Amino acid sequence: MASRNRRDRFRVPPSPYLFIAPFFVVFAAFGIYPLIYALQLSFMRWRGAGEAHWVGLGNYLYLLTSPDFWASLGNSAVMWLLIVPIQVIAGLGGAVLLANAKLRLRGLFRVAFIAPFVTPLVAMAQVWIVAFDQDYGLVNHVLNLVGLPDVGWLTSTAWSKPTLALLFLWKTTGFAIIILLAGLQAVPGGVYEAAALDGASRTRQFWSITVPLVRRSMAFLVVVQTLAVFQMFAEPFVVTEGGPYGSTTTAGLYLYDHITASDLGTGAANSFLLVLLVFGLSLVSVRLLRPKDEAS
Repeated sequence: MASRNRRDRFRVPPSPYLFIAPFFVVFAAFGIYPLIYALQLSFMRWRGAGEAHWVGLGNYLYLLTSPDFWASLGNSAVMWLLIVPIQVIAGLGGAVLLANAKLRLRGLFRVAFIAPFVTPLVAMAQVWIVAFDQDYGLVNHVLNLVGLPDVGWLTSTAWSKPTLALLFLWKTTGFAIIILLAGLQAVPGGVYEAAALDGASRTRQFWSITVPLVRRSMAFLVVVQTLAVFQMFAEPFVVTEGGPYGSTTTAGLYLYDHITASDLGTGAANSFLLVLLVFGLSLVSVRLLRPKDEAS
């Protein structure tokens, strides 16, 4: 009798499993199966038609010895340095600004920060092409007014990456502000009141309270933006098409080139190498930005 009661306690009717089953079916069909198939494809040579040939680690060895692959990773790494540190600082500054209840026209500032994030990227890229055109662009026209020469923003290898990084910052800094503002609003107001009673200045409160308590949000932002930068595709594809001389061929665009060349096996291997790279960078970022109490 006692064992029967224990069995009844753990017996669950089938209806809950039936309700959640569609999610797992769709996830397995469009999430798990493509991942396993891409991993299998990364060990094969296949042109999208005909018979696939098993090459083992051949695709990975080809990429790891390819100068173009390392050049694309270098371009993405430079983009990361130009984007993520600036975005964390600008996002934190914007979040602190919007969290100030005494700020006038706060709603207008929120719309101004968020508007680029919800604007279609292709439309913004077209604006960028017109504004930074070497011959007819608005930016060079302003430089000429103050006596400076034209700059090949999109046609020189020295300026192409900073120009694309600026476009990425304009597009996504609003997202950074949203993330950091949410972390900032989770800080109890009593902490600041106690610090003010102890005579702490605004600067001291910022460095001793705000920055340490939003480190988790900053770590999350760094991980998400690292993923976004190493997957960057639309910006160089629309604005520079990877040029000039491959200076803006990012890791995402290099992967796309394999797909358009019907070199699907190498493309799949490229994607898994990027996954490993971004995973490693994310672990380092989280470890560096985690709160001190968790690190000890």
